[in-house]
Amino acid sequence: MKYLILVGDGMGDFPVAELAGRTPLEAAAIPAIDELCQKSEFFLTHTVPEGFPPGSDVANMSLMGFDPAVYYTGRAPLEAAAMGIHLAPDETAFRCNLVTLDPGENDQVTMRDFCAGHISNQEAHTLIADLEAACATATFHFKPGVSYRHLVVFKGEHPGIVTVPPHDHIEKDVTAYWQNYRTEPAWKELLDKAGAVLAEHPVNLARIRAGKNPATQIWLWGEGKMPSMPTLPQRFGISGSMISAVDLLKGLGVVGGLTVVNVPGATGYIDTNYEGKAQAACDALRNQDFVFVHLEAPDEAGHQGSLTDKLTAIEDFDRRIVRPIITNLRNRQEAFRVIVTMDHFTPLALRTHVSDPVPTLLYDSREVKKGSGLPFSEKTCRKHDAVTGNRLAAGHQLIEKLLRHE
Repeated sequence: MKYLILVGDGMGDFPVAELAGRTPLEAAAIPAIDELCQKSEFFLTHTVPEGFPPGSDVANMSLMGFDPAVYYTGRAPLEAAAMGIHLAPDETAFRCNLVTLDPGENDQVTMRDFCAGHISNQEAHTLIADLEAACATATFHFKPGVSYRHLVVFKGEHPGIVTVPPHDHIEKDVTAYWQNYRTEPAWKELLDKAGAVLAEHPVNLARIRAGKNPATQIWLWGEGKMPSMPTLPQRFGISGSMISAVDLLKGLGVVGGLTVVNVPGATGYIDTNYEGKAQAACDALRNQDFVFVHLEAPDEAGHQGSLTDKLTAIEDFDRRIVRPIITNLRNRQEAFRVIVTMDHFTPLALRTHVSDPVPTLLYDSREVKKGSGLPFSEKTCRKHDAVTGNRLAAGHQLIEKLLRHE
């Protein structure tokens, strides 16, 4: 038996006027997912426990089978695990976004772009290397990640600064948060130096000439220390792989005891290597029991407020991830159980995450005569839930539902 969890990050949404009141998921052509859903158990899943922020870190930790209330310590330490960074007991990892901030009158600051125009890996790595050379101290060190997503490792006692995710404040006034970051002298010095390095950097000057958003500053958030948790092989006696473009999911794979597959050309946006990710999943399932395949693109499109890109991302998830993987397993005549879901909603109107329960299908290739008879969408799942009451109250129990069956 093979087991799969296929995640379209941020696919869920609210009705959109341009789509005549449909959501992108309703409007998108997703024949492969719809075919599975009609023959599946269909239910809502609460991926974000009450009192937790609806971030991809919390929600995907739930989907991986770990209760955030027990194991969550922050986003950045998971990304550190993906990078092979060992955090000492007195070290804290912070996510370090390259962002575009706009200064205004009276020291006002606006978050123009939380990802510096989806800056490329090559450009970003040059910036991070130069920030490390100019700004690193015994207290702070910069570690390169993917695109705009990097880390700062801080040594010492946490200064008590309250950090916030930059994608929650797109095109909003972030003056109060920015001033808060600068109340601690050592942190103010770090941010001033970083701003000075970035202001005249050749990478940014070239981006401005090309009409792209420059990386004008760093934004620190999602901090924490390394979590400790039992692995999936220890809990369930399975072997498996994590397939994702982003370090957060790769880090969850590392701490969860999965093989982390690095797919060339996987970018975390709509230009990612879909075929490479699907093939990696098929290859892993030849010798392993389980794969977790994560696609970041719908979430990024939601943050950008791009209806076109979100529709494209959802349809590509269906056509270039779900369909080829399922077709491969059927051609091999492998018995399998697959979950197709999302970690959270990323509504275009809000451009950030919300904690609504997410539509989830569970398909068993041996039980094709059973199923919901419904297409896959937020509306159909809510209606189905109202009739059946078949929802999963705790998202971290989903993997048990997948793996522990009659």
